[in-house]
Amino acid sequence: RQHEAPRRVKRAWVIPPISVSENHKRIPHLLVQIKSDKQQPGGVIYSIKGPGVDEEPLGIFSIDKFSGKVFLNAMLDREENDRYRLRAFALDLGGVTLEDPTDLEIIVVDQNDNRPLFRQDVFTGRVVEGAEPGTCVMTVDATDADDPDTDNAALRYSILEQGAAGMFSINATTGEICTARPGLDRETMGVYNLTVQAADMSGDGLTTTAMAVIYLEDINDNPPEFTKEEFSMEVEEQAAGVDVGKVFVHDKDLAGSPSWLAKFTILEGDPEGAFAIRTDPHTNDGVLSVVKPLDHEVRDRFELTVSVQNERPLEPSAPGSPRALATVRVRVRDVNEAPVFRENPRRISVLEGTPPGTPITTYTASDPDTHQIQTLSYALLYDPADWLQLDPHAGTVRTKRELLHPSAFLQGGWYIALVLARDDAEPPLSATGTLSIEILEVNDHAPQLQPPAGVLCGRPGRGGTLLLGATDDDRPPHGAPFHFQLSPQHPQLARNWSLARFNVTHAVLAVLAELPEGPYSLPLLLRDSGTPPREQQQLLNVSVCHCGRDGTCLDGALAAATAGAGITLGALLIILGSTILLLVLAALGAARVRGRRRALRKGLLQRSRDDMRDNILNYDEQGGGEEDQDAYDINQLRHPELFSPRAKPPLRRDAPLGSGTPMAPRKLPSSPSDIEDFINEGLEAADSDPSVPPYDTALIYDYEGSGSVASPLSSIVSSLTDEDQDYDYLSEWGPRFRRLADLYG
Repeated sequence: RQHEAPRRVKRAWVIPPISVSENHKRIPHLLVQIKSDKQQPGGVIYSIKGPGVDEEPLGIFSIDKFSGKVFLNAMLDREENDRYRLRAFALDLGGVTLEDPTDLEIIVVDQNDNRPLFRQDVFTGRVVEGAEPGTCVMTVDATDADDPDTDNAALRYSILEQGAAGMFSINATTGEICTARPGLDRETMGVYNLTVQAADMSGDGLTTTAMAVIYLEDINDNPPEFTKEEFSMEVEEQAAGVDVGKVFVHDKDLAGSPSWLAKFTILEGDPEGAFAIRTDPHTNDGVLSVVKPLDHEVRDRFELTVSVQNERPLEPSAPGSPRALATVRVRVRDVNEAPVFRENPRRISVLEGTPPGTPITTYTASDPDTHQIQTLSYALLYDPADWLQLDPHAGTVRTKRELLHPSAFLQGGWYIALVLARDDAEPPLSATGTLSIEILEVNDHAPQLQPPAGVLCGRPGRGGTLLLGATDDDRPPHGAPFHFQLSPQHPQLARNWSLARFNVTHAVLAVLAELPEGPYSLPLLLRDSGTPPREQQQLLNVSVCHCGRDGTCLDGALAAATAGAGITLGALLIILGSTILLLVLAALGAARVRGRRRALRKGLLQRSRDDMRDNILNYDEQGGGEEDQDAYDINQLRHPELFSPRAKPPLRRDAPLGSGTPMAPRKLPSSPSDIEDFINEGLEAADSDPSVPPYDTALIYDYEGSGSVASPLSSIVSSLTDEDQDYDYLSEWGPRFRRLADLYG
């Protein structure tokens, strides 16, 4: 095979970039015609591929496959795609590639078809009032979708409208808004509304607008001012913690800001600090109040100087105000005030046992209303023991009864009472005072020996001692220590006995010589330590017993000695109580028997239709008359030996001791008028005879008198129809027949 010499290869086909304006309206539009160097007539087929052909967006470009002409089939938008890159192919009729694929680039030329757009419709900025010119407030900015490398996106800013003042300016390139001149005053205009514009093509193209709102921030360039120079108020005396009134102020600064909030100060006229002033947070006015009670009688009016300023300091450039001070006149109105106890509580001391009616103090109150004529009256509000009496006009306190120790109404030796003072105003007011009375202890009790009896051995030094004690109802210092001594009135006691102090309340009794067994009564003198001291002589019952070897009493001797040592106070009380009980029972029994007999006699007299003889002679028991309350004792018949003359006659309870024997036999009365004396003599004889039964001599009821004009008692019923019978003589028989005389006389 013959080697071929090298030859030059022809460069492949190249298509330069094609430019087409966006928004081209002549459709279809021929963009370019491509040709292959190996083109044969009717023998080459052309095709293109890429975005806008067989890729999204589809159908924008197309090619004539035989001539190679490329057409634009739709309007282009540079803001969506600023260029398209396609691939061009050349094939023969058999589909064999004639040329390598080449690039076909279509560039979309920009047109000014987009207006500028502000990033927001309203821009907001703040600047303090009084800011210097050139103070930047904020920046507005806009965008343009056109090609930034062309004038289509070259933006310029301007202020279309801001009012007549022209207080702000804007940088045309950056959109920064700044103050243009001095004089920004929030109190004059607090908000500025600016209309700003953005234009492309360096200000000559398309435009758009937005709002720029600028707020002026407040500074304290206006001092607060009182609405007037003087304010007048009034308040009741004794009122505290109440509002008196308001002082009104005005501030041009922003309401609610620290530059607006007022602060008040009382400069003069209140040296005691009786007033206070605070700020009402809603109205910014000053509220004057009373913090200490005022007294009309001491001072009836005040003139206060009050100043006002802001919480935030005033700007140095701000002018001062002549109304930063005001005068407040406060009048104190007089009202009725309650009485006052200047000394509360009142403490006094009173001796125990002070007699009733003794003045102990004068407890009065004073009326603060010196400008009003009022009278005070007093009353005891609390007197638990009802011990005091109070003069309602003078307030003098006196004792009503004695108050002694101990008492349930005393608290630690003090008696508490409450006194009420009331004025006569309308309505009346009152005050309460506490009266504390100390009940001073008085030495009114002598010490008492405890125990009052004892037993000891009669040999000196061998159990011959006895521990004695004493008690005192008085409180210290009127009680212990106690002083024990043998009675000075019996000096002979010192030969056999001695008393030695054991402690402040006890002493030791000792025998000095051997004493025989038996009871002894020792008079002792006991004295307390009160002022003045009280002493009392008391008997000590001592039983000297038979001593054992160890100096103690033997059991038998001790029992006998104890039995003979005397009756103790407890035993005496038991005996006395038993005696009283027996007397009460006896009285009840006697009353019951007497009631039965009276009822029986009443029934006998009222049976006027029965046989009076039967009624009178029907006795249930035979006694010694009405005075005899003892029934007949049948034991006298059953055991006559007990009642023989040799035996000791029993004593009658109703007969006096030492009375003589009754008169017997008695002489019968000689006339009917002596019947009363006859019965009385028989009754006296029965009552005076202790040796006979109570039915012996007072039972002569069958004697009706001698030569009496009256018929026998058995004929009373049969004589009821006899009008001539006169029974008035029964009244002469004594009290026992007056009842019959009343019935039949």
